[in-house]
Amino acid sequence: MYPSFLKSAIIALVLSSAAGLSAAQTPPNGETLFRQRCGSCHTVQAGQNRVGPSLHGVFGRRAGAVAGYSYSPALTAWGQNWTAVNLERYVAGARATVPGTKMSIVAPPPAQRTEIIRYLQSLR
Repeated sequence: MYPSFLKSAIIALVLSSAAGLSAAQTPPNGETLFRQRCGSCHTVQAGQNRVGPSLHGVFGRRAGAVAGYSYSPALTAWGQNWTAVNLERYVAGARATVPGTKMSIVAPPPAQRTEIIRYLQSLR
C-alpha cells in the first residue's frame, strides 16, 4: 500500500517521537536544574562570583562569607551556616527568611529545590 521508503520514514518519526516523550518525562537532575534556575546569577566555580556569590563549597559555610562578594548587611548579620535546611528555607523564600537580603527569585517547586540542594551538597 505505501512505498517502503515512506513506511521507514513513518516508523522513524514514530520512534523519535516516542524517544522525545520519554526524555520529556524524565525529570531534570540537580545539575541541570542548577544551570537552568540558578546559573544566571551563581556559579559553582571557586572565586567566580556573578550577580550572586559562588556556591562552591556552600555547605557548612557561614552565610555572607564568600570573599570578594558584596553581601547585604542583612545576610551578613544572619549568622547561620548553610545546611540543607537553611538552603531550603532561603531558596523557598529568601526575603521572608532574611528580610533585607538582595536575593530576589521566583522559588523553584519543592522537588526542584531538593534536587538543586542535593547537587550542591554533592560538590563537597
